[in-house]
Amino acid sequence: MNMIQALNDAHKVMMRRDEDIVVFGEDIGFFGGVFRVTEGLQKEFGKQRVFDAPISEGGIVATAVGMAAYGIKPLIEIQFADYIYPGYDQIVSEVAKMRYRTAGEWTMPMVIRTPYGGGIFGGQTHSQSPESLFTHIAGLKVVVPSTPYDAKGLLIAAVEDPDPIIFFEPKRIYNGPFEGHHDRPVTPWAKHPASEVPEGHYTVPLGKAAVVREGNELTVLAYGTMVHVALAAVNEQGIDAEVIDLRSLVPLDIETIEKSVEKTGRCLIAQEAPRTSGFAAELSALVQERCFYHLEAPVERVTGWDTPYPHAYEWAYFPGPKRMKTALEKVMAD
Repeated sequence: MNMIQALNDAHKVMMRRDEDIVVFGEDIGFFGGVFRVTEGLQKEFGKQRVFDAPISEGGIVATAVGMAAYGIKPLIEIQFADYIYPGYDQIVSEVAKMRYRTAGEWTMPMVIRTPYGGGIFGGQTHSQSPESLFTHIAGLKVVVPSTPYDAKGLLIAAVEDPDPIIFFEPKRIYNGPFEGHHDRPVTPWAKHPASEVPEGHYTVPLGKAAVVREGNELTVLAYGTMVHVALAAVNEQGIDAEVIDLRSLVPLDIETIEKSVEKTGRCLIAQEAPRTSGFAAELSALVQERCFYHLEAPVERVTGWDTPYPHAYEWAYFPGPKRMKTALEKVMAD
């Protein structure tokens, strides 16, 4: 399966198991979603469980809050992560706080799916990576898959979790892994081992990172599309690097990170989002606090620029192999 098919299958698996799950968002019913992740769901489960919502992200999230408070399990889609901001007040003030403010009487068993990131020539309003805005909010869990196998397993785990999940889907790799070389042919998921997605129910645990490449000289922390860019960069440079796919940002598998950095003594962090106050900064602080006496060089970051995502200069903004190469050389030279 590609990632779209894996996510679609996760919907079907869970909706067949639990009649309380409802799916809604903009154009997700009859049309099947702008990226076709919800294709066929309305036909199988009906319009009461899979339906189109008005173009009102605040209304979509607010409706989901009411549903979750009364025992329904909403699995909603925000069409692009760039559109999530009108619903941010509801997410921060209601979704993330309900369990705390009711002393556990009410939970928010809801998942907010949304495609994020660039690499598709979407310009400033279809390419943003706002994950750090949600990792900062206590009460939310934040998940970012990087393969079809993980996408299905993580989404099922997210739906089964009693707490609210923000589920970011890197749209650049919906149809195949992307190594950052935009001028090369696209590789389909069919040629990648992680496209082997089991039928039926399985989960990938939240809060557990994956070591996707073992190494001894350097630890690279990444998530989403940047996992594939990082793997390509270290292979091209011939560095004995250990690459860790975080998979979930909150909860964070800090134990796997610590173990790796203590072994390698060096750390590079990659994110597509702008540099200032990005999640890479939080990771850098954690590594410095917990692994200071093991570090042989300062922690290095490779990120997007502190600008809106440009349309004409997409690949100057995207932290691809060239910028990764520069950062790798710097952290290995120090």
